[in-house]
Amino acid sequence: MPDANITKSALAASMKKLMMEKPFDKISVIDICRGCGMNRKSFYYHFKDKYDLVNWIFYMDFITMMTSHSYTVGWELLGAVAEMFYKNQDFYRAAFRIEGQNSFREYLNESMIPIASFYLSDISEDPEDEELFMAMFCEAYISIVEHWLQKGCRQTPDEFAGRLHAMVRGIARKVVESEEIETELYRKK
Repeated sequence: MPDANITKSALAASMKKLMMEKPFDKISVIDICRGCGMNRKSFYYHFKDKYDLVNWIFYMDFITMMTSHSYTVGWELLGAVAEMFYKNQDFYRAAFRIEGQNSFREYLNESMIPIASFYLSDISEDPEDEELFMAMFCEAYISIVEHWLQKGCRQTPDEFAGRLHAMVRGIARKVVESEEIETELYRKK
């Protein structure tokens, strides 16, 4: 592992440990550096602030997950993301509590939109509708993952992803049924 990654990983380990001990807003860059024997200069060489470090931790977890498997179906990827959150649920539970500009939730949303677009790009022919759908889908997925984490991950990642998939299929079925009823009513007029 190159020296930069060793330094970043040490800072990340310190941040993860601190996030288990106290709220994010009470953690300082000095605390992070003390936790791994680094200095502030080293921290700021690699990260612009502590938010950037939290986002880098997610990025590294996500990249590691993505390079370990080739996902052909979007649901498979969403299940793998759930597994990633599950394995580090204490950290991610704390990360979701970070509020404000540059929050983890904001970064996660920005990261998910291009991935969702890749798997769901043919949902609508209108680019404006597609952009709206991607925003809605990503927000919904992030909200349900956050809820699952905050409730203590009562289901396994596979059960969680399966239930989510079943819910979306149920919504799609209701939409199709509604369309069929509206079409039938229109014909009767």
